[in-house]
Amino acid sequence: MKTSIQLLDCTLRDGGYLVDTMFGETFVKGFTRSMTDAGLNVVEVGFLKDETHRTGSTIYNNAAQIRPYLPRQRREGVSYVCLSDYSRYHISNLEPYDGTSIDGVRACFFKKERKDVLDFCREIKRKGYKLYVQPVDILGYSDEELLDLIADVNEIGPYAFSTVDTFGSMYPEDLPRVFRLINEHLAPGVRMGFHSHNNLQMSFALSQEFARLADGVRDITIDATLCGMGRGAGNTNTELVASYLNSHWGAHYDLDVLLDAVDNYMGSMRSRCTWGYSVPYFLAGIYSAHVHNITYLSDKPSVRAKDMRFVLEQLPSDVRKRYDYDLVDKLYASRLASTGDDSTSRNVFAKRVEGRSVLLVMPGPTSRTCADKVAAWKQAHNALTITVNQLPAEGEPLPDLCFFSNPKRYDYWKHDPRFAQVDKVLTSNLCESEGEGQWVVNIAPLLRPGFKYADNAALLLLTLLDGCRPAAVGLAGLDGYDVDKKNFTTQDMERRFEAQQAAEINQGIAGALADLAARRKGVLPVFVTPSRFEDALK
Repeated sequence: MKTSIQLLDCTLRDGGYLVDTMFGETFVKGFTRSMTDAGLNVVEVGFLKDETHRTGSTIYNNAAQIRPYLPRQRREGVSYVCLSDYSRYHISNLEPYDGTSIDGVRACFFKKERKDVLDFCREIKRKGYKLYVQPVDILGYSDEELLDLIADVNEIGPYAFSTVDTFGSMYPEDLPRVFRLINEHLAPGVRMGFHSHNNLQMSFALSQEFARLADGVRDITIDATLCGMGRGAGNTNTELVASYLNSHWGAHYDLDVLLDAVDNYMGSMRSRCTWGYSVPYFLAGIYSAHVHNITYLSDKPSVRAKDMRFVLEQLPSDVRKRYDYDLVDKLYASRLASTGDDSTSRNVFAKRVEGRSVLLVMPGPTSRTCADKVAAWKQAHNALTITVNQLPAEGEPLPDLCFFSNPKRYDYWKHDPRFAQVDKVLTSNLCESEGEGQWVVNIAPLLRPGFKYADNAALLLLTLLDGCRPAAVGLAGLDGYDVDKKNFTTQDMERRFEAQQAAEINQGIAGALADLAARRKGVLPVFVTPSRFEDALK
């Protein structure tokens, strides 16, 4: 048989996770038109959910809400579909198919729902829509479980049955086994689909392998997104698969139209959100872990890639595929904990600060832009100066102490020749060896329970100071995080923040500061430079 290969673009659905599905009405209409004009076989235009539809969102309650977003002039050979999570949509809300809106529904479900979803699937087909069966995490099925599911699906007779690499954990040698098992038992005439994620940089290669495996034996559909847009590491790139199918399988997708769509739409997306390969998402792939675990850990200031690996490795396999933030926090805290006796270091530090005014210089830009205020407060209070996760600029006087808790900052500054010239207080996640002018304190007792950003250096140091009876504590450069402004005193320390991420971190730090103020044993710190957190310490 001659294999029919379809290309399905799911940018408006899979990419929707990054923008809360709010692409905007003009974007959705224009993007759908572009995919149609490029000749893609299937365009997935969003979700069917029991949530309120907002103009410009790709969440819909029924086919009627989708209709205005689709091209008025249909192109032969192009169909439109939506994805519906079984647990998040009542299929009774979907009206019967009439040819004026979507043509198919992709029924998505977890393994534990595989029996419950069958009536849901039957109803989709009964209403006249093409039924796509999309089981989550195909590698999470045993052979027996997969064969049992296929037997049930064969009785319904869907349009397509997909291999979904939910966690991007599939290697090339995994695909032939799964493909052959499904192909040998799936009813003839049912199309096989393939949906992958790019955690291991395998997505495009696996898509090509899927096409080769299907050659002459099964019609298939390959899922992709423009520029690979998708949560975490993203997906197979629509433009790459289109070019491959054109050159190797005789397809005729219009690459110029796709490239215009990249220029017209994806630049704005790149300015709003990020996706693509990274080491944290590689770790999610090799441990088959939900991307939320990685996102949660990545937001912690002091976390390292090997810390993430430790936490993922300790999580039970079933928990990795969902997310339990309390358990993640406990495992991360255990990773940071030290069993060493830090009483000597704490005593040395306490004697240095007891009865003194202490100026904490954080890495925020105001510690430089408001240098006159910082110098005036220091002079007026004869303050002992502690820099946090940084050394001063070249030519500036060294502080009385440096406090380091962030492994990335510590590894960066320890190569500076001045590093050895200054006394340092280090947290135990950096090293355990004390020395001349270097003291190590256990980090675990400094972490404020229940706060996601408890390993923020300012919070750690303020907690350490709270039991040391300083006369006063001044804060400089505790600015918080912005999307469009510099967040650090030096370019080498900068990192990109998304708007939602920055807001969550600021909110988390503010909450922890308020908790510190409410439970404090000693003096209430004061802000020497302007800060978004001033109200938290009142």
